[in-house]
Amino acid sequence: MSAETPTTLSLQTAERLGAVRHACDRAAVESGRNGQDVTLVCVSKTFGPEEIIPVLEAGHRVFGENRVQEAHGKWPSLREQYENVALHLIGPLQSNKAREAVALFDAIHTLDRPGLAKVLAQEIDRAGRRPELFIQVNTGEELQKAGVAPAEADDFIARCRNEFGLEIAGLMCIPPVQDPPSPHFALLRKIAARNGLSRLSMGMSGDFEQAIMLGATHVRVGSAIFGSRT
Repeated sequence: MSAETPTTLSLQTAERLGAVRHACDRAAVESGRNGQDVTLVCVSKTFGPEEIIPVLEAGHRVFGENRVQEAHGKWPSLREQYENVALHLIGPLQSNKAREAVALFDAIHTLDRPGLAKVLAQEIDRAGRRPELFIQVNTGEELQKAGVAPAEADDFIARCRNEFGLEIAGLMCIPPVQDPPSPHFALLRKIAARNGLSRLSMGMSGDFEQAIMLGATHVRVGSAIFGSRT
């Protein structure tokens, strides 16, 4: 069997992107919303520019990265070539990387502790740049996973607003791998509703349609678009 050419891989990526877009639109309509109410964040972590360009060429402009350093290494040049790119940080953020994150990202989905909230507030004031902020909620209360516990979410949201003066856009979660995701999505929606938050970052390649049905406004999809990571 002949090796796949770059052109073939580009076509496959574009086709997968189209399929995910269609699935997002369908799930939004079935949940009584418009497809434009859902932001598809294409998770480009670990993928290089040659793999990202087919998605940019297809007109998509919203991407997610896990690490500040990796994003800084590949996105400045891509942004020079393609206008209106929005970058979302979806991985853990160290406080000492907050300045770089505020400068580079348009949204940060992983605010999860007071120390980070304090530093982000300082950097936002210093830079005069305000990325959208999502608080990560550890809905499964997994010890190895970042995020504020559900029982502490209300107090942390209030503290971010009142003590640190941060504008919180919404909430984010990553359900435990072994659990059905829907109860976690429903829990996140409940916490958001009682705190007056309208944006929900939830759902990945295997469950983004369920997430949309339960109110997701942002879905983070990587392998379903780019293929398997090595």
